[in-house]
Amino acid sequence: MSRQLLDLEAVLQQLIDEHRKLLAQVERQYEAVRHYRPKEMEDIAALQEATRVRVIKLESRRRLLTQQLAKLYKVEGDLTISKLMQMFPARSADLQKLRLELRSLMQQIKTKTHIAGRVATSVLGHLNTVVRLLAGAVERAGVYTKHGVPKVSARIGAMEAVG
Repeated sequence: MSRQLLDLEAVLQQLIDEHRKLLAQVERQYEAVRHYRPKEMEDIAALQEATRVRVIKLESRRRLLTQQLAKLYKVEGDLTISKLMQMFPARSADLQKLRLELRSLMQQIKTKTHIAGRVATSVLGHLNTVVRLLAGAVERAGVYTKHGVPKVSARIGAMEAVG
């Protein structure tokens, strides 16, 4: 068994840890969006970005290790965990466990982000409606007479301005 395989298992475990963090952050963000807490949403977004950067670094390290293993054992094509399990039966159970856990976490994150995206879209739709209502009220603002009655000026449409 090679050092690269042990390093790969360690990197997979680190990826699992980072995905657990990301899942917790996504769940916190979902709650922040549901209850409209902008400061918390912003803080969680910064945490998520840092976690994503760490995941990207770990993923590039994982790819490097699999390339090294493929060269070392002269494997043609992509070296998958399934191939590694066949090549190293003694480590097969550990590799299988890591693969299943990572896939499960990634699927949970995908589901949660989809739901959070839907909630965020809904919240933005409501905010858009409020902004349009406010803009409409401001657009029709008029001058008040000395008796406190609003005096609204007649709007000139494009056709009246040209004619």
